[in-house]
Formats: sequence, structure tokens, C-alpha cells
Amino acid sequence: MNNRIDIRRTRGFTLIELLVVLGIVALLLTLAVPRFFPKIDSAKETILAENLRNTRAVIDQFHDDTGRYPDSLQQLVDKRYLPALPFDPIADSDAAWTVVPPEDGAGAVYDLHSGAPGTGRNGKPYAEW
Repeated sequence: MNNRIDIRRTRGFTLIELLVVLGIVALLLTLAVPRFFPKIDSAKETILAENLRNTRAVIDQFHDDTGRYPDSLQQLVDKRYLPALPFDPIADSDAAWTVVPPEDGAGAVYDLHSGAPGTGRNGKPYAEW
């Protein structure tokens, strides 16, 4: 009789217990998910603004050093002003930039804007950032 295993101890969870746990997990997800996705968009916009600010500063530095604007963003990488082409997290690309040429014609990159469609949280289109 001592070798006999109690059947009640070896049973798993009941269906009701599993449904209660799944219900609690679903409730927690309904509270967490709506707060999570806007934070992702906010982080992408912050990264975009920082990349634009840094790249514009590098373009100005190139102009101060050479007296003209760069012919392309790739030239800034080739001359080691940038470690790599700036990344646009909204467009999910490093080639989606809209390049603004200078008015005097000395070079080709005076400014740049995001090539991503849509508008940011501030109501301003990404193309105007």
C-alpha cells in the first residue's frame, strides 16, 4: 500500500484553472499593449529628429572646412564626417532622405528632410522635419 501513488497529486491543472490564468494574462495585455505601441512611435520620432540634427551639423561642419557643400551624403561618409549614412527610422531606410541643394550651386547637399510619408505626433509632416 505504501508503493501506491496518490492519483490526486499527479494530476495537472484543470481546465478552469487554465482559463482563469489565461484571462488574467489577457487582462494584463489589454492594459500594457496600448501604452507600448505609442512609445515605439515616439522613440522613432526622437531618433529621426536626432539624426536630422546631427547630420545637419555635419553638413555645416563640412561647409566650414571646405567652403562648399557635399555632393552627396555618401561623400560625408567617405570623408569620415559620418560613420555611416544616417538612418530614417520612420521610412525604415538610409536612402529615403530628401536632399535640398544649396542656392549658390556649390555642392549638392545643403539640407535634408525625411522621405517618410505621413505626419508626426506634432502634426507636422515628416517631409518638413
